Amino acid sequence: MSLLSTLARLEAVRSGRAEPLATVRHRHLSQRPMVLVPFAAAGESGAPLAMLLGTDRAAPHLHIVPQPLNRTQRFDFLARVAADLLPYLESFGTEVEQIEGSEKDSGTGEKTQVLRELCTDAPQLIVPNGASVQHLSLLGRSTRFRRTAEDADPGLYPAPTQVPLLGRWLTHLTERAQVPGSSLLLSMTALLARHWATGQSHLEDQHLAAQLAWHLPRPGLTGAETALLAETERDVHGRLTHPPAGPVTDPRFDELLLAPAINRHDSALAALAGLQQAPGRPEQVEQARLHVKQASEQLRSVLEQELLPTWRDVWRGLDLLYALPPAAHLGERWESDRWSYTGHRDRLAAGEPPQPRQDDAVTAARKLAQREREQARLAVQEALDDPLAMAEHRLAGEAFAGTVVGVALDYDTSGRSPKPRPLVTVRTDDRPHADPGREVHRAGGSPRPEAGGGPVAQKAVIVESDPAGGTVTVRVLSGMGRKKEPEPGSLPEPGEQIVFTLFELTSRQSAPLPEPDDTPWTHGGPPGAADHSLTAAEEWE
Repeated sequence: MSLLSTLARLEAVRSGRAEPLATVRHRHLSQRPMVLVPFAAAGESGAPLAMLLGTDRAAPHLHIVPQPLNRTQRFDFLARVAADLLPYLESFGTEVEQIEGSEKDSGTGEKTQVLRELCTDAPQLIVPNGASVQHLSLLGRSTRFRRTAEDADPGLYPAPTQVPLLGRWLTHLTERAQVPGSSLLLSMTALLARHWATGQSHLEDQHLAAQLAWHLPRPGLTGAETALLAETERDVHGRLTHPPAGPVTDPRFDELLLAPAINRHDSALAALAGLQQAPGRPEQVEQARLHVKQASEQLRSVLEQELLPTWRDVWRGLDLLYALPPAAHLGERWESDRWSYTGHRDRLAAGEPPQPRQDDAVTAARKLAQREREQARLAVQEALDDPLAMAEHRLAGEAFAGTVVGVALDYDTSGRSPKPRPLVTVRTDDRPHADPGREVHRAGGSPRPEAGGGPVAQKAVIVESDPAGGTVTVRVLSGMGRKKEPEPGSLPEPGEQIVFTLFELTSRQSAPLPEPDDTPWTHGGPPGAADHSLTAAEEWE
């Protein structure tokens, strides 16, 4: 936790309300997100119990598993979820734009210009918390290899046709959620925690209702008092008014309401099965079917009342986030998500096999390198987009901001022709790690119009630091054009506010890795030996 975050949490304790950690929204939010509130059986995180989902806050769709231990009912549940979720995921794959790029010929090694399709938009899933993301990951892992009735060898328990496809989509989305800055699958508690600080611990912030209590405390109560009520308040039937749905359940709810409702449904089904085997009892069979229908409706009602408070809390969180202005670099990161979505769409269309149970060495290294690179890029972009994010770097001595008090032209005469190397003196109240000779970078770059309207990266080196006088002098090395004199507007003017960072503002590319087919046996070979089979833990026995 950074110093600024700690101070914000202390201020939240003092004020009794959530304190901002950002002035802009650092994650893309779709205008039509799909909200999912999953529910799992207690003691078995991979066993789905119910799911509330939809794009309309006033009309969610509820799907339940009447008996979580029944394999057939689980597959039927997943098929119903797929019937709602897959059309939404696939609806973004039709509208595309053509992007010019280059492709290397495998034979000659020459690059040729090609046009690639990029979907103009992508789906977005919102879940209550990080545990919900893990639950979706388990569902994807346990379903993407399932055999269906259309397979040559369907096995003893074939799944509905859409279930493996749903598993592949869930696996892709949950893997993409591990990439810093990605917005295809978002956790509401993580979204709120990135933009506001509460006066409670990070673990307590995983309870969405308690976290929202710091944003919208009850009249006359503080955020802490409202959060305590959100965690402990129960109605006259012993049900929590704000259940921790997504995906865990309340033990008292399991004991007092859920277990009796499941037992009633199981008993009604057993009675119906017994009567159907006995001849000559049509009236009793019809009565038993009515009892099964009533028991199913009671179970749906019990689960719906448990999930609806969390459903409403997710949408309340979205309302808070929509009120923040979007950050400047959101479009760039969302474009990466669109490429990810387009690539998965193309792999499905090409008939490629499901994602392997375990990545080979090269794929795992590439994923790790990508996540490290995206984490570095995200930190830089957030700092450039948000003064509060930059303030964390300033407090850590990784950046300094101040007023330009002097600009002196100087030249490097060691080469054939002199090069401009002006000195810029900045008065600052910060205390950066400004050792002479250390490289710094101008945040925002040099705003020259001849660069297409965008800033030009500008690098400098520290010449002198005077902590007592509060000044830092840097020598500008780049971003001034190629002429003998600096381009107009490439240097700051005296009195101008400026920010320099001691970290690079562009992420470096990682070293190239070999293709999977060229991987030696010591690192996952021989080639083509990826194991797509299920483990015993992944089987639903």
